[in-house]
Amino acid sequence: MAAKDRREALIAAAIRVMVRDGVAKATTRAIVNEADMPLGVFHYCFDSREDLLDEVITRFTNSSGAAARKAFAGEGDLGSRITGSLYAFWEGVELAPGEHQVGYELTHYALRQAGFEELARRQYAHYLEVHEEVLEEAAASAGIEWTVPLPVLARYLNAVLDGVTLCWLVDRDGERSREVLQLTAEHLVTLARKPDPDLDRNLA
Repeated sequence: MAAKDRREALIAAAIRVMVRDGVAKATTRAIVNEADMPLGVFHYCFDSREDLLDEVITRFTNSSGAAARKAFAGEGDLGSRITGSLYAFWEGVELAPGEHQVGYELTHYALRQAGFEELARRQYAHYLEVHEEVLEEAAASAGIEWTVPLPVLARYLNAVLDGVTLCWLVDRDGERSREVLQLTAEHLVTLARKPDPDLDRNLA
């Protein structure tokens, strides 16, 4: 098996172990046992367990971001595109609740483990980066500009999605969760405006 394929197999095994048993029990030995590989293969493919956990976080974030971008590429006005993007994210939550629970576990685990704090910082920096990219792409495709600085808007969106997801993991009230997402979409539309050419010329 090529090194790239071994890495993929170990990442998939790590996700299965975390979803089933929790992040704390996803030791390197548990992961290689799940992948049916010798322990030495792990250290050949990854520099450390932190390196593997970082890759798992990246996969989760990229998956959600890809669904959101796909929804924005569809037809309709800004409001319908935003709603479609949020619902695409939400579909991923309901289809894979275990993975999203693991995402929260990874954050708290990293903050609790000495030397792993940077993992949590990279995790949320990645989340915010993806949100900024999606919002920027949305503005470009709709021909609008945001009235709120993009980093602030990305943090706002991240806070909403974090809160709604965690609440749903507890009570599984999908109907109320979608109502919150619809409310968020409506609010985001109010934060968009058409560019003012006269203002742009004056600033130039």
